[in-house]
Amino acid sequence: MSEAASLKVMVVDDHPMWRDAVARDLAEAGFEVVATAGDGPQAVRRAQAAAPDVLVLDLNLPGLPGVEVCRELVGANPALRVLVLSASGEHADVLEAVKSGATGYLLKSASTAELLDAVRRTAAGDPVFTPGLAGLVLGEYRRLATEPAPAAEDEPGAPRLTERETEVLRLVAKGLSYKQIAERLVISHRTVQNHVQNTLGKLQLHNRVELVRYAIERGLDEA
Repeated sequence: MSEAASLKVMVVDDHPMWRDAVARDLAEAGFEVVATAGDGPQAVRRAQAAAPDVLVLDLNLPGLPGVEVCRELVGANPALRVLVLSASGEHADVLEAVKSGATGYLLKSASTAELLDAVRRTAAGDPVFTPGLAGLVLGEYRRLATEPAPAAEDEPGAPRLTERETEVLRLVAKGLSYKQIAERLVISHRTVQNHVQNTLGKLQLHNRVELVRYAIERGLDEA
């Protein structure tokens, strides 16, 4: 079985022809397209039932905006990976999508090959962005890091991370993918994911965006 065949993907877009074309490209590449949806509420219902590994999501949806779909689904299942596929390259849309829990953001002008690669990388937990947008997101992380931070880890009552969790957090903050972290620390990809999930739980954070902000606030990306 190929890597693609083991991945379950769902496509959400309100334009039927575009939605069907994306689903067809994914299926022909070997992905298992478990569902499609054309509006926000339908996307939430079908994603909860189909349990995809990756949600390919448009932002402009009737009934419920894409960012709200993302926020609701990722909030209920942090393991879900969301790749936004949008016609909008507006900075506000990109940042709002990432803050809502999206792993990546790709413009609809991307080629089929770029889309397929982005879905594979998103499934692995890599942050995937159309060129030019990654720097925007990192800049926002750093801007947020200048805002008042929650209790530092050495303050009374603050959560305690293990040495390994801190090590993984530092590498996440440096922008490494889960695969790269696994190779660096000579552990499995699944173990990296488990450390990240444990850290999110301890810090009462909801997604990778908040986790990177937390790490940058404490200078872990420069350690």
